[in-house]
Amino acid sequence: MTTVPDTTVRSARRDRTLPWWGFGLANIAVVAVLSVLAWWLLVDPEWSPLGGYPQPFTAMLFWTIIAVVWVGFTFGWLGPQRLPQPARGLVGIGLTIAIGVGITLLLAYVWGSIDPSFAADREGGAGFTTGNLVVLFAFFFYVTAVVNWGQWPWSQGTVPPWTGLGELSLLAIPTVAVYGVLALPSLATWGDPATALLSVPTLIGWFYCLIVAVVVTGLLTENWPWRLAGSPVRVTAFSVVGNLLLGTGLYYVLLAMAKVLMGGSNAAALGDGVTVFAAELGVCWVFWMIAWANVFGNYPTDRGPAVNFTVRIVVTLVLGALTYLLYYFVLAGSVLHEPVAVGGMHGDALGFVDWAVLWMLWYVLFLGSYGLPRPRSETGAGG
Repeated sequence: MTTVPDTTVRSARRDRTLPWWGFGLANIAVVAVLSVLAWWLLVDPEWSPLGGYPQPFTAMLFWTIIAVVWVGFTFGWLGPQRLPQPARGLVGIGLTIAIGVGITLLLAYVWGSIDPSFAADREGGAGFTTGNLVVLFAFFFYVTAVVNWGQWPWSQGTVPPWTGLGELSLLAIPTVAVYGVLALPSLATWGDPATALLSVPTLIGWFYCLIVAVVVTGLLTENWPWRLAGSPVRVTAFSVVGNLLLGTGLYYVLLAMAKVLMGGSNAAALGDGVTVFAAELGVCWVFWMIAWANVFGNYPTDRGPAVNFTVRIVVTLVLGALTYLLYYFVLAGSVLHEPVAVGGMHGDALGFVDWAVLWMLWYVLFLGSYGLPRPRSETGAGG
């Protein structure tokens, strides 16, 4: 019987690292398993005993994701630093769940008793939908404030938690204002959809593409070209206008891609409602952009800006398109037991894929990819 020398054991322990792509794939595997298992237990319309699909699950999901943005980015708080992992991450996860569920219940059962537009007993879960659509606009303002603005002007001369409190409170004003103008006329019991500027499917499809623009520029292109504007004031103004224009362009691109991927007959069967599928494809792309920037090291990083940005955009968009096809034509019906969307397509990517985004943020942001070896780039081991 032979034994391994102690020095070899120590060296093997030091070498418990993964290449950048291995670390990324390992995170994706963990997130996929957690997402599906938790779906079966908590959400699945056939298997879960809770009966919350699609509402109030969707409302709680959206509010919990924005709670992650608030806690993890607006406030930059990832749990009590004195606690070891996974306890520290679990505290952050529990907090965001409490916020997401709490806001959903307050809107549906407290505010809903004042304005029936938000009421929990509104037919088809429409009250929950009215409440959770606020988050669509919150995503844009709160995410762009972090990744495009660098939390200006709150980051100038303030310290936590005041930076976060100022950002949280002041950005609520444009969030609610835009929601009131664009969404409520179509959703409220007292509204008139005929007066709405956009139908709900088109509004979701278009505005989500503005969020896609924020994520593309904030993560993949490292705030280029907005950072070229110079001062924080100009960068902020440039990014708002630029993301509006870029996102509108992406709406037409992603909608055209979604129609091709789903097939002409499915697109025709959806009629005017097909416009929401710009967002359905967009959320699949956002999942991979978040993953690419956070667990794949935003590869490549050393080929020059033009090559770096192009490769990141193309790779994540292709992965997003493949995810869109896999989800709608395989997973949603056979694995997740979701109802038919149209033709041979099942489900709603703004449900399950956002669910996977939430698990990605929880596992990577709060739990720090707990249990996985570090990528070699973090340990100096090379790629």
